Amino acid sequence: MREWLEYAVAWMGLKLLGLLPRPAARWVGATFASTAYAFRTPLRRAAMFNLHLAFPDWSEAKRKNVIRGMIRQIGWMAGEFSQFPRYTPQNIERVVVLDGSENFDAGQRRGKGVLFLTGHMSAWELSSFAHALYGHPLHFLVRPISNARVDGLINRYRCMSGNRPIDKNKSARAILKVLADGGTVGILSDHNTALEEGVFVDFFGIPASTTSGLARIALRTDAAVVPGFLFWDDSLHKYRLRFEPPVELARSGDEEADVRANTQRFTRVIEGYVRAHPDQWLWVHKRWKTRPPGEPPIYPF
Repeated sequence: MREWLEYAVAWMGLKLLGLLPRPAARWVGATFASTAYAFRTPLRRAAMFNLHLAFPDWSEAKRKNVIRGMIRQIGWMAGEFSQFPRYTPQNIERVVVLDGSENFDAGQRRGKGVLFLTGHMSAWELSSFAHALYGHPLHFLVRPISNARVDGLINRYRCMSGNRPIDKNKSARAILKVLADGGTVGILSDHNTALEEGVFVDFFGIPASTTSGLARIALRTDAAVVPGFLFWDDSLHKYRLRFEPPVELARSGDEEADVRANTQRFTRVIEGYVRAHPDQWLWVHKRWKTRPPGEPPIYPF
């Protein structure tokens, strides 16, 4: 019964928001996100604590202003997600503009497939959706939602532009096949990773457990690792999807050292975008939760 109720709420929420004009849907999304955040003490604690770690010299007022921006971005993403059925190759430029597409094209020309390196910036669900409408559908890694019906509903929206999901828990073989066929795989690489799945690299000067899978696959396949990040451009009143040149991989012959070195390179790119647009990154996530063996927890709550 609970599973059906959750599905009904998700379905009704998307349908109702989808009936609204885009500005109204974004406003409703932002209002809901702000209200929900106000009642979620763990999220408030994590966001403020993370900002203290990343920007210790900032004032409390500046941190609170960044959090307000983050909440607005999350709410806007909910509004944008509801509008996915309306977006087409003919109108997507009204919402998202491409920047640095020549860098993505350079990665494709290598002929080994592309690993689309990205993170939880702004309306991140919109980045791969829009890129597919621009003619570049991809496969994306996703952790299944426990409610199978809600999972199916969300993925149905995600795939309306031609993208396809890959279950993160069963991803290795599927990723290798996509890359062997010259395809693209989108990977969010900015969240905390379990000890056995990651390596520790610096993120804002603090060791952070980070997925090693991206580096291992890139080293094995020689696929191009192309960073691509969506962010809100206030001067355009649109989102900008910016691609950077493919990341040059370190290849010393020592596999574990190369995995760590390349993971650090990828993380440095992500950190650069977070520093440039701190109000558009997902600060509510406990990015530094996993600690090296023997090291005490970094979060006091």
